[in-house]
Amino acid sequence: MRENGGQYTHAATWVAMAFARQGEGGKAVRLLRMLNPVEHARDEKDCERYKVEPYVMPGDVYSLSGHVGRGGWTWYTGAAAWMYRVWLEEVLGFQRRGDRLAINPVIPKDWPSFRLRYRHGNTLYRIAVENPDHCSRGVALVEVDGIAVSDKIVTLRDDARPHEVRVVLGTEPVA
Repeated sequence: MRENGGQYTHAATWVAMAFARQGEGGKAVRLLRMLNPVEHARDEKDCERYKVEPYVMPGDVYSLSGHVGRGGWTWYTGAAAWMYRVWLEEVLGFQRRGDRLAINPVIPKDWPSFRLRYRHGNTLYRIAVENPDHCSRGVALVEVDGIAVSDKIVTLRDDARPHEVRVVLGTEPVA
């Protein structure tokens, strides 16, 4: 919250990050969706109140009388980068370190699946995450090109061949 009582978007994205790190995927996603500028400009009335570009992350959303719901400090904020990182790294669980990739999502329980495409040099990785047990987190299986990876870490190769990565969430190992 800002000194004027408004939304401080940087800090709000950090709260979403904290929810994800606590395993609260549903809360993290609800907050991130609330922060999404598009959600502040769904119709003409919303646009008149918001007054800024609905495709740019604002630094602030005001709550002072006469300015409630108005966005501010667009094109200036680093909050867009934090929003991107929280969605990608914390919620979708995409965590690359050098040539190693972990997919360890923290998502709402009602998400049945999601897909990512990642290009590493000349190589395309198609990543499919399945959530058959309707859990928020916990990786039960990682496969690369149909072969289970015991440490659940994908070793990235730049071999110009497409690779299929399958991640299954759950509490029990998948056979």
